[in-house]
Amino acid sequence: MTLTDRSSATWQGVLALILVLLVTALPGKTLAQGPDSTLPSIGGAGGGLISGQQEADIGRQVMMSIRRSAPQITDPLVYDYLSSVIYRLVPSAPLASSDLTLAIIDSPDINAFAVPGNIVGVNGGLFLNASSEQQFASVLAHELAHLSQRHFARRLEQQETSAPLTIAGMIAGIVLSAVTQSDIGIAAIAGTQALAIQNMLAYSRANEQEADRVGMEILADSGMDPRGMPEMFEIMMRQNRLQGNRVPEYLSTHPLTQSRVSDTRNRAEQYPRRDVADAQEYHLIRSRLQVRYAKSPQVAVATFRDYLERPDTEKPDAVRYGLAVALLRSGNYNDAISELERLLESSPGRITYLVTLAETMVEQGRLDEARDLMREALDRNPGNYPITDMLARVEIEAGNGERAAEYLNRLTRELPQKEHLWLRLAEAEGMARNIVGVHRARAEHDILMGDLESAQRQLRQAQERLPAGAPLRQAVTERLSQVSARLNQQRS
Repeated sequence: MTLTDRSSATWQGVLALILVLLVTALPGKTLAQGPDSTLPSIGGAGGGLISGQQEADIGRQVMMSIRRSAPQITDPLVYDYLSSVIYRLVPSAPLASSDLTLAIIDSPDINAFAVPGNIVGVNGGLFLNASSEQQFASVLAHELAHLSQRHFARRLEQQETSAPLTIAGMIAGIVLSAVTQSDIGIAAIAGTQALAIQNMLAYSRANEQEADRVGMEILADSGMDPRGMPEMFEIMMRQNRLQGNRVPEYLSTHPLTQSRVSDTRNRAEQYPRRDVADAQEYHLIRSRLQVRYAKSPQVAVATFRDYLERPDTEKPDAVRYGLAVALLRSGNYNDAISELERLLESSPGRITYLVTLAETMVEQGRLDEARDLMREALDRNPGNYPITDMLARVEIEAGNGERAAEYLNRLTRELPQKEHLWLRLAEAEGMARNIVGVHRARAEHDILMGDLESAQRQLRQAQERLPAGAPLRQAVTERLSQVSARLNQQRS
């Protein structure tokens, strides 16, 4: 299924459907609960229905499906910012576990989701439509609230018992949808459950009000402005009116009414008013994505230049950065470097500027300068993801596979769920002629993609190349045993 406009199911509908089908296969009971019920504690309502392991299994299946069928933004600068704002909110969210998996869907539409297994995702379009960091963070806080209150499990308890579906049939349909990127798999697994599924796609009014309330508490406790939530809802309502019959993806699973907007506005006003400044980084990343979704880099250049010429331009540094990125994407490297150097004069150590400058140098073939720039930056910011990633890119461009593999091995240890990093590691290991390393990296990528048979083959090939008794052979053998056990369980 693609992320283009559809009159029927959208990608988010597929994601919601996957969750519905996986959860409805589990045994449940009916539990009466009114819309005014008090907030449950973790492990309360819904806590006995779906175990933590079952939630983890659901999350793994969802991420496999996302990796297979939804284009993702792998830009380290975007991911790093999203990770920073999420983990600013997490300490204030009543989650059983703070270990989250983040996904950034490459779509200009407004959307965000949080699903069992602590999966949190956003569309790139959320950055485009949220004009402030407070508005952006309010959507994330709302999704974390859904997770913390286990709304999915609670909704299942409220349902009447329906005909069971087999796990095998559901997984087959999910895989079919993912591989063919079509609605065939949805039809295969939905069957006579269509009405029940349709009724469950949208969160209930009580769930949404609860998530609004908890989300605003998360924002306030995190030092952010709860007023960002009604502001963001108003933006969504305007989008809804502008799009006519095509409901924005987010509203298809999170029903929004004028009364709900008014309620959140009233609730937000109960919090002490304080002036919360946006982080500059939010507006830099927003500009970067505005270039990504512009009709062309040339149009983006013209747009940002027009903004700079206006006397009332807000966030001029973010606008200038957007211009630099647009110039880079359009191939005007010297002009891009001039803009970035100008920005660095006022913010000498800002990582976003430095990484973008190195990116421009790489495009020009100035690899030695890019390497020196990033090494100095990494000395000041040890372990930083965007800097380390750019150094790996520099070394791959320079043909230094062994050095690139060193950087990528660090990244895969820190971010083992990022499938694209394993592919890049395999490429670097190939350049370094480390065939065992290639097989191991490919195996980890295949595991994340859900292709356990291929992962098993890769690990066996790695095992065959290692001498008996070697410590590395033992590590490969242990990983092979884990994959084989999962594969046998899957087959049975």
